[in-house]
Amino acid sequence: MAEGLRERKKRQTRQHISDVATGLFLERGFDAVTIAEIADAADVSVNTVYNYFPAKEDLFFDRSAGVVDRLPRYVRGREVGESAARGVLRQFTAEVEAVSPTVGLFAGYDRFMRVIQGAHALKARLWYLQQEVVEQVENVLREETGAAADDPLPTLVGGQLAWVQGTLMGFVGRQMMAGREVAEVSREALVLLDEMEDLLSERVLNYAVRPAP
Repeated sequence: MAEGLRERKKRQTRQHISDVATGLFLERGFDAVTIAEIADAADVSVNTVYNYFPAKEDLFFDRSAGVVDRLPRYVRGREVGESAARGVLRQFTAEVEAVSPTVGLFAGYDRFMRVIQGAHALKARLWYLQQEVVEQVENVLREETGAAADDPLPTLVGGQLAWVQGTLMGFVGRQMMAGREVAEVSREALVLLDEMEDLLSERVLNYAVRPAP
């Protein structure tokens, strides 16, 4: 369905508030910026900000849904004959090779990470997002394999896939904050992905293989 005028205006307002808030956070830090200042800079009311973003942390992690949903998408998008883990590794490898901003490979990612490091509230929210990642990928693995509710394998394998994502993103973030060049970080991240694959057991690497139709 085509987006209506009302929906488009709401989406544009939401994006405008998010962009203004992000600029202020990057400039001054998360704790130093108030909702009232964000509303004033975005030329909206404080209530309007809260209508779109129930908590201040939501403004910073505005695109968190894409991060939480990434592993489930990669698992669902695995190819015929490909396991969940190999599908995830293939997709991450492609993103790193493409020097994609979705894995933090862009100039300025260090500023984003420094804002997180400087705010306990953001570090706490990031932890909750990571737990949500584990839960979501576990649910998808159960759906894809038909595993029983008491089968521990979706939980165990989901935790390993979340480890791959968390380790990759953590590595990229640390290297970018250290002032490394994006191309160098990309090359080293590819090596890291290979090393993580070597550490995964055959049981994990062969779990949830997509059968032929």
